[in-house]
Amino acid sequence: MQQVIKSVFTANTPPGIAKVRLDNVGKTYAERAEIRAVEVLADINITVAEGEFVSLVGPSGCGKSTILKLISGLVSPSRGSIRVDGDEVSGPALGIGFMFQRDALLPWATVAENISIGLDLGKYPDAQRHHRLAELIQLVGLEGFEEFYPSSLSGGMRHRVSLARTLAYDPSVFLMDEPFGALDAHTKIILGSEFLRIWSKHRRTALFVTHDIAEAITMSDRVIVMSSRPGKVVAQFHINLPRPRDFVAVRGTERYSTLYQEIWAALMNGNSGTQPDHPIVINQ
Repeated sequence: MQQVIKSVFTANTPPGIAKVRLDNVGKTYAERAEIRAVEVLADINITVAEGEFVSLVGPSGCGKSTILKLISGLVSPSRGSIRVDGDEVSGPALGIGFMFQRDALLPWATVAENISIGLDLGKYPDAQRHHRLAELIQLVGLEGFEEFYPSSLSGGMRHRVSLARTLAYDPSVFLMDEPFGALDAHTKIILGSEFLRIWSKHRRTALFVTHDIAEAITMSDRVIVMSSRPGKVVAQFHINLPRPRDFVAVRGTERYSTLYQEIWAALMNGNSGTQPDHPIVINQ
């Protein structure tokens, strides 16, 4: 039976219109004539509802990060169409927040100044900036570090600054490219829990790239499995685990264990070249 995803529609997206939609998208890189063209993505069809949290997993080089760049408008597709709120993406799109693998903080700016960049981009009212900045710093647990520079912060704290800067922009879509991938396991769980808590308050649409199946299951409403290059969607899993989720406790449940094994199997099949003609949809 087809799983019905519960969507939270706001004024950003009229009911019946997908928040993000990719139709038959392909991407081929061919920077110079003397270099052989590389097809990174082929026939990508993905629809993301308003307020849905979707993770992309797949082998390195399959185009997961490229999908985020295409949605943001930083890269143009070679084929197909990409729409956000029903409008075709033809360049860098407003209302989209992008967290990269590296925190990309300005080294000469303090924690408060780095976060304020998001307020500038979001054109936050001057009268409310001080209160909003303090609110964001408290939200990510950086009280007392407002005047510190990035060189004085740990990796986890730098990622907190990056997260606060993205939140300050107040995007309607979060694009997150392995934002916690370089962190140790303990810090990764702490930051993952924090982001999940923050996301749960507003339920913004989120697309999250990760190599970590455990992270994908714990955070997502749906996990999309991609094949090796050229990347294709080979399976989709609806993560019908109740929310709010404890980032650690959920991993001890039987349903989590079943999902992990099935996603792993789909990932291995996609990496071996035994790809189905149509994506497998698993409703749990």
